[in-house]
Amino acid sequence: MVESTPPSAIFPDRLRTAREYRGLTQGELAKRAELQPSAISHFETGARKPSFDNLRLLADTLDVTTDYLLGRVDEFKNIAGADKLHRDYGALIGDDRKFADDLITLLASKAAGKGPDKR
Repeated sequence: MVESTPPSAIFPDRLRTAREYRGLTQGELAKRAELQPSAISHFETGARKPSFDNLRLLADTLDVTTDYLLGRVDEFKNIAGADKLHRDYGALIGDDRKFADDLITLLASKAAGKGPDKR
């Protein structure tokens, strides 16, 4: 049986990593998430654990998934945005879905420098 690190041990490092990647100080993250700066400090040192509501606030503010913060997935870059897009995409039907597919393909090509509008 393989031992795994509990989420409570992973969370402080993941929170700090995501915060630093987004270029935020603890105070800036606290302000954006509408939490106390001391709460962010306690979460990052492992002195306190966030409530479910605060976990979600932090994930939304940092644009990462709660799965990343809890150590269930290793990669966080662009994951949360993709999850949001996927949820909305699932509600589309017929021509709307085809339009969304075409638009995403066009935007991806543009971002890769292959599109007709290479600014």
